Amino acid sequence: MSNASLAWFWFALGSAGFAALTNIFAKVGVEGIPSNMATWVRVVVILVVASILVVARGEWQSPAAMPNKTLVFLLLSGIATGLSWLCFFRALQLADASLVAPVDKLSVVLVMLFGYLFLKEKLGWQQWLGGFLILAGVLLVAKKPAEATKAPDASAPTAPAATSN
Repeated sequence: MSNASLAWFWFALGSAGFAALTNIFAKVGVEGIPSNMATWVRVVVILVVASILVVARGEWQSPAAMPNKTLVFLLLSGIATGLSWLCFFRALQLADASLVAPVDKLSVVLVMLFGYLFLKEKLGWQQWLGGFLILAGVLLVAKKPAEATKAPDASAPTAPAATSN
């Protein structure tokens, strides 16, 4: 495979790395403020950064000139993204990032399933097996470890046994 045909992989790997950092930064950043406010800050930052990139690369075009189908599906994608982030930030307030992030990654399995059902994408046995393994991994990783049951410390003083007369 040529470098050009692997470009998608490097961008996808970058996406995974930045998504991991996003989870860690978000967990720390969401402390002490409402999760909806944290989402708003994130959206503003993304709007500014994306605007700078679009203008700097000369990619700006009027949304009115875009096909209606494109606009509708980008709007739906934006709504889904916003709802996903709102849920994600709230989940981070309620649980450890190491529990929330794996469950969030069930999106991989759902994308495979939705791609198969709605986009008629073809999946081989390797993809189905991989999806199943991701699901199994999510279930294992997202299970909060049980507190270790500690045996009583033999060196600790104990109360005298009650005696009955």
